[in-house]
Amino acid sequence: MSLVSQIRPAVVSLGLLTLLLGGAYPLASTALVGAIFPNQSAGSLIKQGDTIIGSRLIGQNFTQPQYLWGRLSATGPAPYNAGASSGSNLGVNNPALLDASKARLDALNVDSPVPVDLITASGSGLDPHISTAAAEIQIPRIAAARGLPEDRIRAAIAASTKGRTFGILGEARVNVLEVNLRLDGKVK
Repeated sequence: MSLVSQIRPAVVSLGLLTLLLGGAYPLASTALVGAIFPNQSAGSLIKQGDTIIGSRLIGQNFTQPQYLWGRLSATGPAPYNAGASSGSNLGVNNPALLDASKARLDALNVDSPVPVDLITASGSGLDPHISTAAAEIQIPRIAAARGLPEDRIRAAIAASTKGRTFGILGEARVNVLEVNLRLDGKVK
């Protein structure tokens, strides 16, 4: 058996598999997912007219008192930088983590216990959600800053809350950006 007769099937197989698995399959799966889940495949963007305000999947940095605050972000050099998604990898005794947590506790300025998701970063540093308890504890601050009744803030939070996935997985979660847009009157 000659060397050419051994190499030829390998080269032909490589070429066919490259075209099939490196071209046709990704194109077909992208088209199928785009047809079945058009909003999700486009990034779950929130738009106002033609202007993109944000994504339901990536958190934004809200620090003003009139807004619901999300989790701390460990991305650098700026918070919620999608190009630098990562966790902080800081241990529970690391002074930097303790300082960041203390600063957030001081900023929250509440007398009751604070849910852990308000003083720690998520694994990706981009988490758009907080727990319902983390949202609830912020209602008095937001109501005072906006001069609104607390029931209006609760209604915006309730409208932006998703239950457990499939009714059993995870916990209820509140989308921070959606709440803030509702409070600003940009989303119904």
